[in-house]
Amino acid sequence: MQPQSSRFRAVLTGATVFTLAAALAACGSSDGGSKGDSAKGGSGGTASSSSSASSSSSSSSGASSSAPGSPAAGSGPAAPATTAPPTASGKVLMPTGPAAAFGKARDTAAGQIMVTTLNGPKSGVSGKVWVWLPPEYNDPKYARTGFPVLTLYAGGQSAGYNTWTDNQLPIQEVDAELAKQGKAHPFIMIMPVQNLDSNEAKALECADIPGQPRMGTWMAEDIPDFVRANFRTVKGRDGWGLMGASTGAFCSAKLALQYPNTFKAAVPIDGYFNPDSPLWKGHETERQANSPDLLVSQGKADVRMLATAGGANAYEMKLVKGWAAKAAPPLTVEYYEQPGGKHLTTDFKKMIPDMLQWLSRNLAGPQGE
Repeated sequence: MQPQSSRFRAVLTGATVFTLAAALAACGSSDGGSKGDSAKGGSGGTASSSSSASSSSSSSSGASSSAPGSPAAGSGPAAPATTAPPTASGKVLMPTGPAAAFGKARDTAAGQIMVTTLNGPKSGVSGKVWVWLPPEYNDPKYARTGFPVLTLYAGGQSAGYNTWTDNQLPIQEVDAELAKQGKAHPFIMIMPVQNLDSNEAKALECADIPGQPRMGTWMAEDIPDFVRANFRTVKGRDGWGLMGASTGAFCSAKLALQYPNTFKAAVPIDGYFNPDSPLWKGHETERQANSPDLLVSQGKADVRMLATAGGANAYEMKLVKGWAAKAAPPLTVEYYEQPGGKHLTTDFKKMIPDMLQWLSRNLAGPQGE
């Protein structure tokens, strides 16, 4: 993402400052791409106000087997199944079915990342979804435990890939280690594609743009339904969070503000907040309804957010700080400024430990019956 691109348009109104723990160090060396991180691969602190609304979420899902090159349906690492029926009470939601067919995307030091293609029954959108289950998920001690869910959005166009699935952003290994230390929840991680075309002129912006594939419905309804169909989760919204870098930050902020009944917390990392896809042309009313820059001040979303900016980018700092300052209760937006941070995947990587710990403080952990 170019720092002065049309992706950065916002008004600075000021923000309250506080300090978060310094980001844990990590290494790497990727440059940013045209919309944020590199197309294949993205932060010191400040706080702000709050917002509350109603919205939706819901039930079942259709999913088919994975991409070419992954194991065929029924072979490979199918999602762990449970013979237990769905629980009608308590804090755990057992898988409701139907079960999806998964292939293996790759191995990590913290276990496999699986992949499937989700054919969304509500949206009509078909796209890849990657899934990582924490080591605890398959431990017999946790057989009746529901886990919190973290959906991760990529930088760049994210058509056919998601940067959180490769070793540039090793969030799975970090989470497994922090969970061992009792510093973060073991999250189920869901990593969907965000676009169906690599051309930025066809960016869907995680929204239902008139006349285009209904990517907003796919993200906010079909994907949660798919997760509940296949995995043991925490009942209700308290265990559901979103995080994304750059373009993915836009998605995480927008969807949390639009669907506060589904998601409780979000971390938009070094993002923009004004929808600017060319596909909005002729649909200004709908564009504004999908603008985090406007939604943040409406006072309709009881959601917690942590918005970050890189300290080496004055324009980005002004943009994010100004957006955080506009938050209207019951929404709460904290502002985090990464000392010396740039809009690079390598700097996004350094923030992973702190972001996982923040999410763990603001979301429910694993819940037993």
